[in-house]
Amino acid sequence: MEDFLKSRAIIIISVAMAILLIFTAASCNSARKLKLAHDQEMAKRLDSEEKLNKFINEKSAAEEKAGKLAKELEAEKLAREAAQKALEQEQKVNQNLKDELQKVNKLKEKLEENLKEALVTDKSAAVKVKK
Repeated sequence: MEDFLKSRAIIIISVAMAILLIFTAASCNSARKLKLAHDQEMAKRLDSEEKLNKFINEKSAAEEKAGKLAKELEAEKLAREAAQKALEQEQKVNQNLKDELQKVNKLKEKLEENLKEALVTDKSAAVKVKK
């Protein structure tokens, strides 16, 4: 009977060991799958982080470029406004010169008429003196 109990105990312990071995293998398999999933998740996170860093760097570069372009645009606007003011000033000067030229031309015409009248009057007086 003692051998029977020992055999039975050995069978029970063997079955328990087999069950525990199966649970251990299942647990190891589950742990391996979890580690694989964790490694994949970490790889995705690292890729995402690298992409995010690249995007942030590109964004910073684009913002810096936009800032430079905005400054250049502002400088161009100021230069354009200065050129516009200079052009308006030149147009005013040109208009004033045209007005002065018209006045001078009118005075010249008046002087020419006066000179012609003086010559005609002088010739008439010379002709009367000769007679």
